[in-house]
Amino acid sequence: MSVWDEMVGQRQVAERLKAVAEGDPRAIAQSWLICGPPGSGRSNMARAFAAALESPDHGLGDEPTKVTRQVLAGAHPDVNILATDKVTIGIDEVRALVAQSEQMPTTAPWRIIIIEDVDRMLERTTNVLLKEIEEPSPRTIWLLCAPSAQDVLPTIRSRTRIVNLAVPQASDVASYLRATLGVDDNTAARAARLSEGHIGIAKLYASDEQVMRDRDDLVVGVLDLRKTSQAVLLAATLNDAAKRQAEADVEAQAERRCAEFRRVNGLGADETVPAKLRGAYNQLAKKDELKRQTTRRTRDVLDRALNTVASIYRDVAVLQNGAEDEVGLVNVENRSAIAALSVKLTRQDTVRRLESVSTARRRLSGNGNIPLLFEALFSELIAY
Repeated sequence: MSVWDEMVGQRQVAERLKAVAEGDPRAIAQSWLICGPPGSGRSNMARAFAAALESPDHGLGDEPTKVTRQVLAGAHPDVNILATDKVTIGIDEVRALVAQSEQMPTTAPWRIIIIEDVDRMLERTTNVLLKEIEEPSPRTIWLLCAPSAQDVLPTIRSRTRIVNLAVPQASDVASYLRATLGVDDNTAARAARLSEGHIGIAKLYASDEQVMRDRDDLVVGVLDLRKTSQAVLLAATLNDAAKRQAEADVEAQAERRCAEFRRVNGLGADETVPAKLRGAYNQLAKKDELKRQTTRRTRDVLDRALNTVASIYRDVAVLQNGAEDEVGLVNVENRSAIAALSVKLTRQDTVRRLESVSTARRRLSGNGNIPLLFEALFSELIAY
């Protein structure tokens, strides 16, 4: 299985980057901007591209090489990855990456720097990157990731080769879920539909029944909103579910990272980690780091909840405009209640509710009071 097989619904981009990785090294652009909506796999695409550039078989072997496994696991010494759980990427973090970018690779053809969510940089932080992006060191490649080119300052856009990912089709996502998780056709199709093209969320829905139940409860709760007390209760229920999901996810992720670290470095499950690797290993399960990840993950879960709420009013708008045959509904299971709501609300009411969800999303990203934020949102969604 090649590194490109995991890139769901991105065949054209994968073929393009595959050709680059296999081509003349002297012709490779050294600064790239990989853009795609949340869940499209932009970070995975960056890692796959890095693996194809670094591995002797360009990531095309039936079995992944050690280099490929290390790159995909974020454990290769010549591939530096900056991922943040903060609202913004700090200037000191970027300065450290710039210093690393000026070093020659130790074992691989390239020193590759991947920055996930480069759109989270403030302008003064971006300025630290400009010279390096424009004139990289001879053996350095920069792979920057963002939702869209418009989310990045023009000074960065103009200095990079832009790659745009598509929103994966539901059929492609469903096929991927069947192949990777072994789920049945109905589960795969439903998870793909409800995820609205977000691969990570689709995998979550297909593999975690509790997460799916939480989503179902949220949809029913929003559709049943009739008074303020219900809005307050629904907000509390959602916050509790988000914290529970986040804690479980971060704990499981830490365990997976530790297991992968051991596997990549040839260590058994009970084998003592060598002193030279102990610092990196301990960082994977550091309590302060896990707490920070849980806080960030809770916000991610709540952001996903906002997508769910928005999908309800998206479906209402679809019915109000007679477009069901053309674009279909996301929440098919709740069609009757959504149809009733589409009659009760005017088109302007629907638009206002979608705007309320957008406002809540901005407040969530701004570190507002989360319980009050959702109490206010759900109160605004009440259909009197």
